[in-house]
Amino acid sequence: MTKIEILGIGCMRCGQITERARQAVKELGADAEVIKVEDVASIANYGVLALPALAVNGVIKIAGNVPEVDEIKDWIKEKN
Repeated sequence: MTKIEILGIGCMRCGQITERARQAVKELGADAEVIKVEDVASIANYGVLALPALAVNGVIKIAGNVPEVDEIKDWIKEKN
């Protein structure tokens, strides 16, 4: 199962990334889990300097921007 983590503290852009990640999973019919990570200590462990961020299977794919659904789909397909 692919693990998609949305790192952020609940801002509007965090919500946009979460929705787009869920849409990407649905469109692909992927076996994936979308998790929101709002705990500051957990986010700090990733070493990101800009939020929101998105990680797929523990690998940061983007930080500080909201990716398009197609970008997220590509990252899911990579299967790290």
